[in-house]
Amino acid sequence: MSAQPIKIAILAMGGEGGGVLADWIVDLGEVNGYIAQTTSVPGVAQRTGATIYYVELYPRAQAERDGGKPVLALMPLPGDVDVVLASELMEAGRAVQRGLVTPDRTTLIASTHRVYSISEKTALGDGRADSRSLLSHGKAAAKRFVRFDMAQVAEESGSVISAVLFGALAGAGVLPFSRAQFEATIERGGVGVKASLRAFAAGFKRTTIEEPVPTVSAPTADAPQPPRDPRVRALLARIHDDFPQAARTVLIEGLRRLIDYQDLDYAALYLDRLARLHQRSAVDDVLLTETARYLALWMSYEDTIRVADLKTRASRFDRVVAEVKVQDDQLLAINEFMHPRLEEICDTLPAALGRWLANSGAPRRLVERFTRKGRVVATSSLGGFLLLYLLAGLKRWRRSTLRFAVEDARIEQWLGRIEATAKFNPQLALEVAQCQRLVKGYGDTHERGWGNFATLMAAADQAGATLAPATLRELREAALADEHGDKLRALLARQPVMKEMA
Repeated sequence: MSAQPIKIAILAMGGEGGGVLADWIVDLGEVNGYIAQTTSVPGVAQRTGATIYYVELYPRAQAERDGGKPVLALMPLPGDVDVVLASELMEAGRAVQRGLVTPDRTTLIASTHRVYSISEKTALGDGRADSRSLLSHGKAAAKRFVRFDMAQVAEESGSVISAVLFGALAGAGVLPFSRAQFEATIERGGVGVKASLRAFAAGFKRTTIEEPVPTVSAPTADAPQPPRDPRVRALLARIHDDFPQAARTVLIEGLRRLIDYQDLDYAALYLDRLARLHQRSAVDDVLLTETARYLALWMSYEDTIRVADLKTRASRFDRVVAEVKVQDDQLLAINEFMHPRLEEICDTLPAALGRWLANSGAPRRLVERFTRKGRVVATSSLGGFLLLYLLAGLKRWRRSTLRFAVEDARIEQWLGRIEATAKFNPQLALEVAQCQRLVKGYGDTHERGWGNFATLMAAADQAGATLAPATLRELREAALADEHGDKLRALLARQPVMKEMA
């Protein structure tokens, strides 16, 4: 059998140094007696632009004995890759899905951390891929699976993940080169050598440690530190005195969320609503807890005020500085793309004025003309920051806005439906409470979610007491699975009582 090249595929996202890693492997091979070729294919549809880099190495001496130059491939083929390097767990999953990882030959080296894909982030429900499943598939598909949290190792080393991957590749022993040859490659690069060598050494060492499959443990309710504000202590006392033990953890988190979102009075309204439900209805602890969870989410709906508030917080700037690793001699610029529609502008105005503008003629068209295109706001500049900071300051007047009036009425209607349903079918009431999962997000996302929620509630009204909890649950999952509503309409069409709703 003729000699075959060593075939290496690298799957990395933008900014992670995948190109540097490919160049290191090429340099490693060329300096140590191999002919090397590398290609890259960017995939801009994934996150920040995931790219597949492909490297083939062929012994120069063998090529000379064969009397010519080898013909090396430009792309990896399923079932024909020796080593796959993945900078993130989902990228490892993509490699397995493409057939690049096979149990008879492939060593899979991957980081176990997650950077959520666009499809995961934009899903109406919980669109996150199961890390356990990704790890299980990787282990089953590969001849050898080397994995650990390389992002954490890179951060601890003050370097980037490509250096850790290079160290793991050396430690795996799948290439015919020594550790010294790997390290000499980094030194020839001449940029960030010390930090890269630290990350390389850490990655080399970790290849001998088996990464445990992550476990999901139940959250523990640690006793919070007594708050300084006596009004907050009074609200916590209400939770302790008026509500069952099983619901208190969620209630405390809901209280914390709504104080941050608005103020103490708004948090007190949250407890008032739940107390009313608890006292009037024979609700069990599960229904009360789930209602408390989704009520806190609904009452902290996303509006222009909330978006501006989150974008101008000091903690957000600190997080961005840490993520991009800003140096002392560097300036940070943050540009936000803002595209408020007419609806968001009306929602932020006082209720009467917002309704007038939404239903007006010429004024509405004028506003739509000026908001047709989005604009970039530099929140790292004084002008851009003050613009959003002033918008965030409208929080004190949020209760007078059109959006607040609309959401407040919808919340009361939803709570009334839960209370009424609980009297004849507590399990169905629980499903009604969980339908709030559909109402989330901002702008078009919120609009679609509310449309699906309204459709489900109308279907529930039409079916009445004959509606089975499992049916409503199935309808909700169909709505969460498809943002365009096709699955929901198809499922409604199969329900005899609800065909006209489809």
